[in-house]
Amino acid sequence: MASAADQMSASLSLANFSKATELKKRLWFTLGALIVFRMLSYVPLPGIDPTALGLLAQNTKGGVLDFFNSFSGGSLKRMSVTALGVMPYITASIVVQLATSLSPQLAAIKKEGESGRKRLNQYTRYGTVGLTALQGYFIAVGLEALGANQGVQAVVMPGMLFRLAAVVSLIGGTMFLMWLGEQITSRGIGNGISLIIMAGIVANLPVTIVQLFEGGRSGSVSPLTIAGVLIAVVALVLFICFMERAQRRILIQYPKRQTARGVQADRSHLPLKINTAGVIPPIFASSLLLMPLTVSQFAGNRVSGESTWGDIIITLNQYLQHGSPLFMLLYGAGIIFFSFFYTAVVFNPEETADNLKRYGGFVPGIRPGKKTEEYLDYVLTRITVIGAAYLALICLVPEYLISAMGASFLLGGTSLLIVVNVTMDTVAQIQSHLLAHQYGDLIKKSKLKSGRGR
Repeated sequence: MASAADQMSASLSLANFSKATELKKRLWFTLGALIVFRMLSYVPLPGIDPTALGLLAQNTKGGVLDFFNSFSGGSLKRMSVTALGVMPYITASIVVQLATSLSPQLAAIKKEGESGRKRLNQYTRYGTVGLTALQGYFIAVGLEALGANQGVQAVVMPGMLFRLAAVVSLIGGTMFLMWLGEQITSRGIGNGISLIIMAGIVANLPVTIVQLFEGGRSGSVSPLTIAGVLIAVVALVLFICFMERAQRRILIQYPKRQTARGVQADRSHLPLKINTAGVIPPIFASSLLLMPLTVSQFAGNRVSGESTWGDIIITLNQYLQHGSPLFMLLYGAGIIFFSFFYTAVVFNPEETADNLKRYGGFVPGIRPGKKTEEYLDYVLTRITVIGAAYLALICLVPEYLISAMGASFLLGGTSLLIVVNVTMDTVAQIQSHLLAHQYGDLIKKSKLKSGRGR
């Protein structure tokens, strides 16, 4: 029999949405913030020659930077002030979280509660500035050398002044996006950083679809290939939705208690998602790859093949092309690592076992306390193996096939995974707000009825 909450959630309608004033304000704020993000992606870095941007796109076409360009909504290709997007912030947060797990001092700060969280966030911001400055400097140096062999100057006035202006502009753009994401999280709907990444992917999706059908019209892409791509996209979306909702439910039993119906034993379930880490592992893995790859790609424009350092950079760029075995290996290893790492961060078996023991709950056949902790850790490890394999499969296999076909990166598994996952999370938050609004209306009506009864 469905519970009252389930019945109420099933009765949510657009009529309830029109009455939820707070939810509408949050949605409008989120939409406005994403529009600001898209407008900033068209603001170029100071001192850039727009003619050279086409040359940059041709030189890096099919390379790994095209893969990361999809996450920034084309900002990297246009060399805008938000070219690096929020990836430096994500990389800095990875470093801080890893350091928290390894350093006792940072672990003690994390346990301080809200004040500790603010200090760690401050460290993340400092790290974001440092990483953005490092990447921005190499981008500026690479832009100065871009097109020199073809007689095209990408930068109007090369020099230290341009490098300083580029670094400051990129730092300002990344920090503004970081602040904008935090504002969306607190005053809007959904996770702000994830929504910014999703907006960048979705913004270029219509262009990709038009190019696909244009290829079919011109004959460069067969109709059978177009139909296969569309069927594969629909199948991937359905598979992602299925796996994101998949759970391993652990039965939890509580001591018997006296009720109006006699002595009854309460039972509930502890739901463990197959993919507990969600969309975080692909984002973390890609952002961690972005920093060294950005440096190597743009440094490759500056070096010559006559030196040892130049040979290393050129060889690294060749082996790290999108779809290459080394790139796939590093990307897959990063996804698997962060699947286990982030699952350990968001779910603590020891804390869960202690809470169950405190409230008298236990897993049938398992002793409370240490045995329950070991059982939860055992189950979580096994389902995380499935979740990590699912993420690696979704992200790597379509990317490799698309790279072999020479198609657009925006139709890849990683992009679809991010879009579907973030959309599901955002819709779930909207339903939560609608449910809370509906409960508020019921409370108001009950108070009015009780007041009339008096």
